[in-house]
Amino acid sequence: MEQTRKLVKGVLKNTKNPKLAWHLVKRVLSSPSPSSSSSTLTHTPHLVAITTRILAGANMHRELDDLHKLLLASQPHHIAHSSIICMVRVLAQSGHIDEALSHFKSLRAQFPSLPPSLPLYNLLLRSTLQHNRPDLVTCLYTDMIAARVAPQTYTFNLLIQSLCESRAFDHALQLFDKMPEKGCHPNEFTLGILVRGLCRAGLARQASELVNNNNLCRNGNRVVYNTLVSRFCREEMNDEAEKLVERMSEQGVMPDVVTFNSRISALCRAGKVLEASRIFRDMQMDEELGLPRPNVITFNLMLKGFCKHGMMEDARGLVDTMKKVGNFVSLESYNIWLLGLLRNGELLEAQLVLDEMAAKGIEPNAYTYNIMMDGLCRNHMLSDARGLMDLMMSNGVYPDTVTYSTLLHGYCSKGKVFEAKSVLREMVRNGCQPNTYTCNTLLHSLWKEGRTLEAEEMLQKMNEKCYQPDTVTCNIVVNGLCRNGELDKAIEIVSEMWTNGPTSLDKGNSFASLINSIANVSNSLPDGITYTTLINGLCKVGRLEEAKKKFIEMLAKNLHPDSVTYDTFIWSFCKQGKISSAFHVLKDMEINGCSKTLQTYNALIWGLGSKKQIFEIYGLMDEMREKGISPDICTYNNIISCLCEGGKAKDAVSLLHEMLDKGISPNMSSFKILIKAFCKSGDFKVACELFDVALSICGHKEALYSLMFNELLAGGQLLEAKELFEASLDRYLTLKNFMYKDLIERLCQDERLADANSLLHKLIDKGYGFNHASFMPVIDGFSKRGNKKQADELAKRMMELALEDRTVDKTYQNRKGVIPGKLHKDGGSDWQDIVNRDGGSGIALKTLKRVQKGWGQGSISSLQSQQNDFLDYYDGIG
Repeated sequence: MEQTRKLVKGVLKNTKNPKLAWHLVKRVLSSPSPSSSSSTLTHTPHLVAITTRILAGANMHRELDDLHKLLLASQPHHIAHSSIICMVRVLAQSGHIDEALSHFKSLRAQFPSLPPSLPLYNLLLRSTLQHNRPDLVTCLYTDMIAARVAPQTYTFNLLIQSLCESRAFDHALQLFDKMPEKGCHPNEFTLGILVRGLCRAGLARQASELVNNNNLCRNGNRVVYNTLVSRFCREEMNDEAEKLVERMSEQGVMPDVVTFNSRISALCRAGKVLEASRIFRDMQMDEELGLPRPNVITFNLMLKGFCKHGMMEDARGLVDTMKKVGNFVSLESYNIWLLGLLRNGELLEAQLVLDEMAAKGIEPNAYTYNIMMDGLCRNHMLSDARGLMDLMMSNGVYPDTVTYSTLLHGYCSKGKVFEAKSVLREMVRNGCQPNTYTCNTLLHSLWKEGRTLEAEEMLQKMNEKCYQPDTVTCNIVVNGLCRNGELDKAIEIVSEMWTNGPTSLDKGNSFASLINSIANVSNSLPDGITYTTLINGLCKVGRLEEAKKKFIEMLAKNLHPDSVTYDTFIWSFCKQGKISSAFHVLKDMEINGCSKTLQTYNALIWGLGSKKQIFEIYGLMDEMREKGISPDICTYNNIISCLCEGGKAKDAVSLLHEMLDKGISPNMSSFKILIKAFCKSGDFKVACELFDVALSICGHKEALYSLMFNELLAGGQLLEAKELFEASLDRYLTLKNFMYKDLIERLCQDERLADANSLLHKLIDKGYGFNHASFMPVIDGFSKRGNKKQADELAKRMMELALEDRTVDKTYQNRKGVIPGKLHKDGGSDWQDIVNRDGGSGIALKTLKRVQKGWGQGSISSLQSQQNDFLDYYDGIG
């Protein structure tokens, strides 16, 4: 006994010297003393277990084989058997599953009459699953049956788990059904394994049917139900989740906080925040309701839901509650709150939250700074974002790939490619490797800015630095080629991608040649976006038949078109006046499970409007309301245009009223369409009132003034046109689009020479450079009246201005302080101010009501249309 103990100690002392330990064991086992006691033989399995652990840890697999052979050669039959079983156990427990099974097979071959125990089989089964080797389970189970070892429920649980992980669910269910035949009955763990496997595979309904089986309900515990509830919630099957919670209560399984957290999370994701809030509020009430109390996770989920859907007052109230109950202490909670504030534009409050974190000793991590970086970049505060990066480094938090990529994206979104490239260089210099997203962001910006050569250099650097392009990269290149009108090259690239991936994009295009040299990107195949980009490019240039062929090819490649793809065809057919073809595409779109979008309706309304099918348009509007799709400014402009062209301008004004009621700000195109329509019908007073409304909403824009002036002039309203032109001069508006020369000529023809002369002098006094031919009708008028002195003075002034060589239709006088009213830097008024001011939308709505009643009817002849009418209108309808 003492000798055995010394031997074991000697082996243990040499754990870090496995060769010496093996030498000791080999020596003892190879030359057993005749005087060896039975106790030494009894402790041999223990010695073998220790030795196996040492040799396996040193990966001395050959020595393990030698140990196996040595045991068979030197030890009694029963000692060798039990010792090899110890080897198998140790190897399986330490993760050497292949070696364990190798020795197990040898054991079965050498001792066929001694079947292994059930626990050993279970251990081997469990180890194969733990090390992701479900392929070995079948062999073990087959051997187990051959050895006539009766399985237990635990054994079946392992087998079912293996089948689930191999996605062999039919076999798993069959085995589940056969358990009673083998004398084993499923328990709650059996059901849990099956339910978890089915749910992970997206078969939640099948898992639910299994749980609802009357014979199995008693085995459904809280974990099983929570797994199902969570999966239903993840798949947005909220009704099924609610029914399952009711089912839990019926079966006497009370939902816990995990159950409710799943429900709240799902409802928030689905936009049903108020419903989630109701459940959350019930959880906070007295325990009379039998509901679990919310934990920190519940509070964080609710806070995230409020912030994501812009319910900031509710979020603030929740934060206050969390602080009172001591749940607002973790960095995760602060990060959620920061993200919510910044995504909702509350930058100053976010800064206060950061200060609060510092006061409480809560250190921001890289994710915190990245949230701030994203918020600043979204609000185009790029200099502040740059300063934030310096701050985080000074606080010992180093920017990561997300930080740099966010700042780079911020610069790219503002077209600041030079600064973006500088960020990329700094990123590499600081040892932070860009990823494909970073490179794609910059590449897209270079294409967008038309810097093709730099985009080519960018691809070259991606190649040199082994930043492998992906499908997005190829889509950027294809989109750039389409925008540059190089459709044939883009098509050829996509065709070659199917053959060799983007490694074969070499067909006379420098980008293709470059990407051709990039290896190992064969997985970057065209996707739905690639084909939609091609189809859109072809449709825009009228190559509709080729677009159809690409659509057929897309389907043949098992790529599913989405609403954007179908909308592209619908727009194209509508623009060609093929409305029936557009509706045929719409039918195909719905058959294939694609929902109509706002863009779909806008395209159809535009197409129907071009055919003056107003009744059908109203039908589409009703359908939009039923589906909960809100019209936008383009929708209204399309309908307004259709009504006006059909002689129903009054009905169009009611739509303008509807827009204001719904908080949709009409744009200049809205008013241009209406003003032209009323002027065309001679209702100049109504047109002028609409002009006043337009000024209150859109601001004092040159386009509005020039439009109204030209319409008045064309309609013979010379006095009103003259007054409006003088008001435009007082505002120092650019005169490029004003037909003021025609006004001066018409005044002279009507013997209103003094008015024409005063306009010329006002133009001169305001410092405008203008068309000198405008002088001629006035000079001729004075000459015909015999007023030679005035004619000569005007001719002399005309020559002086000609020598000054001023740019036509622009003023050179300082206009500071001349224009009253507070305007933005772009000349537009603030719509939000107008909405909240009695003098803004209130007046606009009152005026529109007067217009609707038919106030200000006129009787002037039809107006001449301007050459740019269509372009102005098209800008407004998107």
